[in-house]
Amino acid sequence: MFFVWCNAQIGSTMKRSNLQSVNHNQDCAKKLKTIHLPEEGNSFILETLSQHHDKPFPFFKEPKEIGSFSIDEKRQFQNDRRQLRIYSPPSNMKNCHFDLRLGYSSMIKKDESIYNYLNNLLSWIMSNKQTVSNLPSKTNDQKTDKFERLNTDFVCWRGLLTKLACIPYENKEDILLAVINFRGTYYMCEYHTESKVEQIKNETPRQKEMCAWGFKFEQYMTADRNLGVPVTNVPVNTNVEFGSVACTRLGNHSLLFGAEVDCEDLGSTDSNKYVELKTCRITESQRQYENFCKYKLIKWWVQSFLIGVRHIICGFRDDRGLVQYLEDFSVSKIPSIVQETLQQPWRPNVCFNFLKAFLDFIKANIADDSRNVYVFRWQPGSPVTVEKRKDQNFNFLPNWYRKWSAWDN
Repeated sequence: MFFVWCNAQIGSTMKRSNLQSVNHNQDCAKKLKTIHLPEEGNSFILETLSQHHDKPFPFFKEPKEIGSFSIDEKRQFQNDRRQLRIYSPPSNMKNCHFDLRLGYSSMIKKDESIYNYLNNLLSWIMSNKQTVSNLPSKTNDQKTDKFERLNTDFVCWRGLLTKLACIPYENKEDILLAVINFRGTYYMCEYHTESKVEQIKNETPRQKEMCAWGFKFEQYMTADRNLGVPVTNVPVNTNVEFGSVACTRLGNHSLLFGAEVDCEDLGSTDSNKYVELKTCRITESQRQYENFCKYKLIKWWVQSFLIGVRHIICGFRDDRGLVQYLEDFSVSKIPSIVQETLQQPWRPNVCFNFLKAFLDFIKANIADDSRNVYVFRWQPGSPVTVEKRKDQNFNFLPNWYRKWSAWDN
């Protein structure tokens, strides 16, 4: 039952609250410098203030994994689980001393100038026609070799859903996404904003190295299924990935989304054995710990809750990139930790009520017309705005997917 699962995941907080290619992204962002804001009260504006969404937690069906895929060393899609790593923690989690800088100069980095959009997820859909046509549907159409549409309302990456759900509490990063209604399904794709493009361009060597520390941490904490133990004396290759594909329902919206997964705990008794791995600087004061709860844990919780991950393992490091100790965060207990730490805690119900409202907003403002792209933009302190566009800069659905032979023309 949903309510049993949801209450177990968010604990007592619900009761207390009651309640990509950089250049291409830059071109797209520049062309949207001026978005025409509708008049106040117009349906094309979505309010983002947290108090507008502080009501009981909406219906959210327990996420179900319906498939998975791998991206190999050459960034090629593989419809299998070959890249799934096994969780292999050290015997002493309180005294580990992992050097995250080790081997950085030999790291094999993926080409960040190539933006994948939804392509890997679309490839999975095309490789699993029977699965996507059997998803829960509001209709009773008979199944044939061809079908008119996917039996889901939305298709996207988990990362975008995470960012959207956190908007009521976000005060730094803006968001830019495009939505296409193709054959009755809303495909959502995130783009870099101008500020993000500038941030990437201005990264210092030190910042680039620190961004790579998470990959090295994964190497220390995971093992190949055949070996069983971590191997840390080989170059980290950021080209490889393992992705899980899940479906769920939020309110009256059905969603199919992909999510990169770090590893699987073979010894876990949980129905979802995936484990999320994170690194974070050691907190040395109460103020730092409060900021950790306020800014880090909200994103970690939403990200994990969306796909049903039960545990987050964080490696706390110093400024030299040395992990001193590990901490296991039970996802279900994170809201309680935040509630006990912050005077004005973020609320899980607000996050998911806003996410539902955003999906409502999309359905209310996008026509069933795949020729047009609808671009949504949000900046901290402002409402969400939407603009209809006919140019190709945001047309992220490739022709090979639009012309898939399985579509019932």
